[in-house]
Amino acid sequence: MAEEKTFPMTLEGKKKLEDELEEYKMKRRPEVIKRIKIARSYGDLSENSEYESAKDEQAMVESRIAQIENMLQYAEIIDNEDVDKDEVSMGREVTFKELPDEEPETYSIVGESESDPLNGKISNESPMAKGLLGHKVGEEVAIEIPSGTMKVKILSVK
Repeated sequence: MAEEKTFPMTLEGKKKLEDELEEYKMKRRPEVIKRIKIARSYGDLSENSEYESAKDEQAMVESRIAQIENMLQYAEIIDNEDVDKDEVSMGREVTFKELPDEEPETYSIVGESESDPLNGKISNESPMAKGLLGHKVGEEVAIEIPSGTMKVKILSVK
């Protein structure tokens, strides 16, 4: 039997997914069902674009609900209690700079379900995070990224 994939995430990330699931089940799903009922009342479904649109949205809503339920079912909450305070690990914020003299950058390393690079959250599956994980403050690390090798110095971990 195939082993189920786990979804590493912070408690904050799990809470956000639970809130999103509630939004989909309690608000979005009923709205779509209402749109389908209204569109059905227009008659001939074979040429009813409102009906087709509502059915497409229903499929998207149900797909997202199933995806979130699966992630929550196999959620693995990140626990950093046994990891040194100056070591890069999931759920922590790391500040580093590209060598020789680039500006410092700060990211939180989170599970892929929480990833939001534009808001400073990178997936533990990303090349950058994989290269930083397990290293400590003050270390210089060579990270393999799609465009080559990037050398960084870890400045802080929170």
